[in-house]
Amino acid sequence: MKKSYSLLLCLFALAACNKAEDAHTVTTPAAAVSVSDSMPLLARENNCTACHTIDKKLVGPAWRDVARKYKGDPTAPARLLIKVSKGGDGVWGTMPMPANDAIGKKQDQMKQLVAYILTLDK
Repeated sequence: MKKSYSLLLCLFALAACNKAEDAHTVTTPAAAVSVSDSMPLLARENNCTACHTIDKKLVGPAWRDVARKYKGDPTAPARLLIKVSKGGDGVWGTMPMPANDAIGKKQDQMKQLVAYILTLDK
């Protein structure tokens, strides 16, 4: 079981490295729409869209669910900054969140994304 999670994590890491815009396109009966279109540019540039969307679980939780979980928690921004930069596991299931080294080195961008995520608690 552990091997399958490792393989799955490796596959998603490879997908995150693929910066092709059409890599995240999903076809619906009405039209082809990009899953990452509604995500902020910082999220797209830093491969957050490989695992997250705003309103639906992908690999990781929907950002709207994250915002709801941490609503009213004054420690949320600091905790989420650590989670984004260092990764973690056990909060949203068995799939660990890998560290995002690219954005982890850009504190201002990381703070902007966390602040944005926390506004999605509707």
